[in-house]
Amino acid sequence: MMATVFFFEKPGCGNNARQKKLLAASGHTVIAKNILTHPWTEESLAVFFGSRPVHEWFNKASPRVKSWEIVPEALSAEEAVNLMLKDPLLIRRPLIEIEGRRDAGFDQERLHEWIGLSAILSDPEACRK
Repeated sequence: MMATVFFFEKPGCGNNARQKKLLAASGHTVIAKNILTHPWTEESLAVFFGSRPVHEWFNKASPRVKSWEIVPEALSAEEAVNLMLKDPLLIRRPLIEIEGRRDAGFDQERLHEWIGLSAILSDPEACRK
């Protein structure tokens, strides 16, 4: 099954570039969007996280998380989304939308089960900066 993948990324991120290349090499159409400038709303952002715990919504490499300025484990869902709307670098990346289904982060195994991947990414970690 070939899919159209809406891929919300931080432009210039090398890992996001490799992830998009893997998707394209697997026959999928990738439509890249800038996660930092996309016009997010509370509702449009929150749906990417599903039932995951709030602390899993965050980019653990964000300077504000690494410095303990923001402690994701101490936040409610509403507080987390509001912080992310103000500072999109806090969002776990990439955000992926395929045929109305949404997810956060790049989990090769989950994506393979979802849409099929014909190659393996050598460094599956999300962009760290």
